[in-house]
Amino acid sequence: MAPSAVPENTTAVAPESIQNPAVARTGDLFSLGNRTVVITGGGRGLGIVLAAAVLEAGGDVACLDLLPTPSAEEWATVQKLASARGLQATYMQCDITNEELTKDALEKIAAEGLKRNMPLRGAITCAGIQQMVPALDYPIDGWRKMLDVNVIGTFIPAKHCARIFKEQNTPGSIVMIASMSGQIANRGLTCTAYNSSKAAVHQMCRSVAQEWGQYGIRVNTLSAGYIRTAMTDALLKEKPEVEETWMRGALLGRLGVPEDFKAPTVYMLADGSGWMTGTDLRVDGGHCASA
Repeated sequence: MAPSAVPENTTAVAPESIQNPAVARTGDLFSLGNRTVVITGGGRGLGIVLAAAVLEAGGDVACLDLLPTPSAEEWATVQKLASARGLQATYMQCDITNEELTKDALEKIAAEGLKRNMPLRGAITCAGIQQMVPALDYPIDGWRKMLDVNVIGTFIPAKHCARIFKEQNTPGSIVMIASMSGQIANRGLTCTAYNSSKAAVHQMCRSVAQEWGQYGIRVNTLSAGYIRTAMTDALLKEKPEVEETWMRGALLGRLGVPEDFKAPTVYMLADGSGWMTGTDLRVDGGHCASA
């Protein structure tokens, strides 16, 4: 019998996992150290809470918002966190529907990050508006504004952050704050324009993830359920009976709060989610699990 053939190269190829940056201590996989994260809509509410989360995870944070100044009490907490950790938290007023202004702001943030050896590697597009109007009466100008802020205002910063990641030759992660309302119709609410805008964000995420993956850029959405913020409080003030409807779908017995989204967002920004892109993480207290 002829001897079996022996391959010329008997050196084993390293498993894919060994070549993957996600192979690290579990704690390190949730770190945002050595990077800057930009947050649109970072002047109050969910955005400013996520700014604190970035700092707690070890990253610098840069917040953009249409507000001239951020919420004073919350921003003081953010600055205290940054100082205690030797990190940096900055704030700039910016209209994220204006491409030139947004581009300039992001380029300044990226340049500052490189100076500090904290390159821009993450973005959270959190800016958005809500409006409750019956579809039969919805003014087209209101529709256009909703799409301009929630859709165009998501795409512009995502586009220019992706350009920066590519030019820096650094991996990057973009988290687009979407909503379960982009996947369902909300009982008790008449928010057709808002729901449509969030559905558009879901599809935008999938589309740009497909385009930008070749550059090491990941894009995912976080779909929030019903949370208590200034925006939802305004809706409930207008229609207080809606809270009872919401609570019937609250499998964990409560509505959400902005702090419920700190850990999920950090995960999507960090290396631990390095094989996750073009997908949605829904954090809704189980609301969509029941009919």
